[in-house]
Amino acid sequence: MACLENGSSFLQARPRASLVLGLVLGLTMTVATTLLHAQTFTLLHGFNSDDGDGYFPYTGLTIDAAGNLYGVTNQGGTGYGLAFRLAHRGGGWIYSPLYKFDGSAGADPIARLVIGRDGSLYGTATYGGSGQYGTVFNLRPPATFCAAVSCPWTATVLHNFSGYDGIYPTTIHFDAAGNIYGTTVEGGGGNSIGVVYKLTPSQGSWTYTMITNFSQGGGSFPGNGVTPDGNGNLYGTSIDTPGNVFEVTSSGQTVDIFNFQFSRTGYDPYSGLIMDSQGNLYGTTAFSGPGGDGGTVYELSPSGGGWSYNVLQGFAGGMNNSGTIGTADLLMDAQGNLYGTMTWNGANGYGEVYKLTPTESGWTKTVLHDFTGGDDGCYPWDGLVMDSQGNLYGTASACGPNGYYGGTVWEITP
Repeated sequence: MACLENGSSFLQARPRASLVLGLVLGLTMTVATTLLHAQTFTLLHGFNSDDGDGYFPYTGLTIDAAGNLYGVTNQGGTGYGLAFRLAHRGGGWIYSPLYKFDGSAGADPIARLVIGRDGSLYGTATYGGSGQYGTVFNLRPPATFCAAVSCPWTATVLHNFSGYDGIYPTTIHFDAAGNIYGTTVEGGGGNSIGVVYKLTPSQGSWTYTMITNFSQGGGSFPGNGVTPDGNGNLYGTSIDTPGNVFEVTSSGQTVDIFNFQFSRTGYDPYSGLIMDSQGNLYGTTAFSGPGGDGGTVYELSPSGGGWSYNVLQGFAGGMNNSGTIGTADLLMDAQGNLYGTMTWNGANGYGEVYKLTPTESGWTKTVLHDFTGGDDGCYPWDGLVMDSQGNLYGTASACGPNGYYGGTVWEITP
């Protein structure tokens, strides 16, 4: 049974923090052909708001070395969302709720979990905590043996946001030394609108440092985290429409490296950035662009001391067309192919999963799955993970076998 809600009402129903959470001369538009390839789509789990399970998994998944999947839902559990695991056992999957958020360690998580060097899970919650402005937390399995099928994990708050130090934390990343870097959508003291921060571990505790904060018109609302480059520089996006891409240098200087310009470049870069081995950055815009109203996939390449911007794919948008993109970060495989999701539209209006393949003449787009709004889910809001066999895993934020107030976890096998 298809869901009745449309993409527009779904977008409007989300709080601002959830939405973000998120010009160089010579701009070119690569002409690409859309291919339809048969893929195997498998439903792994359908969420159900009626049985105490979580629902609305806005975020994508994290995968460990054993192929187990971890994620969070924005709602459900005790009412504030939960963290879950899908354990790969033989030819099947076992679903387990790990932690039900009650507000004390945070509430309403919208950023995907990260596996730390110690093997435990780290993440953020947009609300809750002692200051009610969100938290950075750690989740660990029980310290003592638990024989139950589902054993609750323990949550530890690494930092409570109070407003001056940021409001609504989202995506986090670790650097090679084990420090955590992140952004908040708003806050930062005075007239600031968003911050970049660092958490440094020290003898069992974490020290918070505000690296930079943003002002209205100066790259505000940096809601997608920052990507370290290995040399101490950080890269991120902000969506103070039309949005920009910024760099925070190792010396602490904040530089705008690209400013979006609506239809020419796309605008509102709700997604964060990924970086390849050559230092090129890849991301998406949610709206507009040379291809139509559906947004873009773009590349920023270091060039002559600056950055060169190139649209890899422009999406038409509109019903039965590709687009529009949500907050999904891209995924790049070892061959340089890019994978992503579009939150709505596509063949059925409920979103799609796509692949971009580089060729000598440009990039070729392949549709891997068009969501129907039925048992497979609808509105995939975040990006993908891939296992060692090339299988893709992701979430659809709503719909599924238990109705609109659900969501799904799924696998696509090449």
